[in-house]
Amino acid sequence: MKLIVLNLPRSLSETDLVNLFETYGTITACNLVMDEETEASKGFGFVEMARDEEAEIAAKDLHGRKIDGRKIRVKTAH
Repeated sequence: MKLIVLNLPRSLSETDLVNLFETYGTITACNLVMDEETEASKGFGFVEMARDEEAEIAAKDLHGRKIDGRKIRVKTAH
């Protein structure tokens, strides 16, 4: 299942995003969206997990969590 993660701190790296989700299960893909010109994070990314159940638990647990003062939002990506 693919998740979209919104309102991420600009300082968060792709490795940080992986670390955040890997405790919930196997990650098959992770992409932090970056600005092509500045190479800075755009504040959102995608995480794909091997099992739907793991993704659902991760989304439920992480949605609304504060990271560096920002409440992240986690939803199913379509």
